[in-house]
Amino acid sequence: MADTSETRSADSAAHGAQRSRLRRLMRYLPLIAPVLLWAVPCWLLLYAGQHWPLPVALAGTALFVLGLVGMPLAMVRGHGRRQQDWAAIVGDTLLGASWVLFTWSVLLGVLLRLALTVTGVGDGQDRARIVTWASLGTAAVLLAWGYVEARRVPRVRRLDVQLPRLGAGLDGTRVVLITDTHYGPLDRARWSARVCETVNTLQADLVCHTGDIADGTAERRRAQAAPLAAVQATRARVYVTGNHEYYSEAQGWVDLMDELGWEPLRNRHLLLERGGDTLVVAGVDDVTAHSSGLTGHRAHLAGALHGADPDHPVLLLAHQPKFIDRAAAVGVDLQLSGHTHGGQIWPFHHLVRLDQPTVAGLSHHGTRTLLYTSRGTGFWGPPFRVFAPSEITLLVLRSPQRLPSS
Repeated sequence: MADTSETRSADSAAHGAQRSRLRRLMRYLPLIAPVLLWAVPCWLLLYAGQHWPLPVALAGTALFVLGLVGMPLAMVRGHGRRQQDWAAIVGDTLLGASWVLFTWSVLLGVLLRLALTVTGVGDGQDRARIVTWASLGTAAVLLAWGYVEARRVPRVRRLDVQLPRLGAGLDGTRVVLITDTHYGPLDRARWSARVCETVNTLQADLVCHTGDIADGTAERRRAQAAPLAAVQATRARVYVTGNHEYYSEAQGWVDLMDELGWEPLRNRHLLLERGGDTLVVAGVDDVTAHSSGLTGHRAHLAGALHGADPDHPVLLLAHQPKFIDRAAAVGVDLQLSGHTHGGQIWPFHHLVRLDQPTVAGLSHHGTRTLLYTSRGTGFWGPPFRVFAPSEITLLVLRSPQRLPSS
């Protein structure tokens, strides 16, 4: 027994040391990441096996140094205490551009250079030049396309979702999900209005917003959020907080959504009834709410379901997909989430998977729980979406006992 206890103590100590090292690394990440994002493409495009004329090398290096210095400074002015929108736009754009250039200079620097070597194309200098121009061209095309993708009104993604406990009277219930609108430094009031117009063409019974409405306070982004008042639903419009609300006075957003006619489901539920059958529509605050220090803000699933008939199916709104473990543990039928943006800029989704169980789409958890993760309606930060299109989601709920006329 003593040996077992000592082994467990040693394992605990080892895990504790590993977590401590990880925390230390995360503290340095904001310093390390910008250097890597700018220094690696600079080396690969200007110096790795290449001999550019000195003026070209110096000018290119100066641009990369300017990006390395300018991006953090702009982001601090834009997202720090000053909250200067122009600086946020500059910093966010540079962040997206550096990520795309970093990704494709590394990929093409390895894969294209290897292919050129195998096929015997040119000498080392020629191959290096081809990789440089291919990387710059690919990055430019993807950034232009990604900007258009980010700024357009999302396409509607429609899918039928069968819930085994859903009564026949509720078969065909139309649920529209929007999330992660992230109204921010780029004024998107017209985009917001067009999104709401698209939602209204879907003839929804229930419209849900699963948080991250904006980057900034409700007072500051009110004009962009105002079109949400025009959204139509035959039964209800419901909303839960996301983590970004807790960066920007969350209670102000709860109050504004209530003012716009949306029902904030803050650890509570409502009942959607039709044809003698009932669906429990519940919502919880974001999982980061408790650490915000705001009184009464926390994710409390038991409170959200308090008083609900356990025999009725439950539709749960929770901003982050990782809440699914708690939802599955109590037998929630369907959880709707956002937060991930589908990665937003490929291949960032691989990093998202380190924190979330899913990145996008419908997935099964536990014995009966389904999770739908939206790629988001807007974008955060960098105004680009690359291989991660935005969406407005129409989920048509289906009952296994649906009536023939449904």
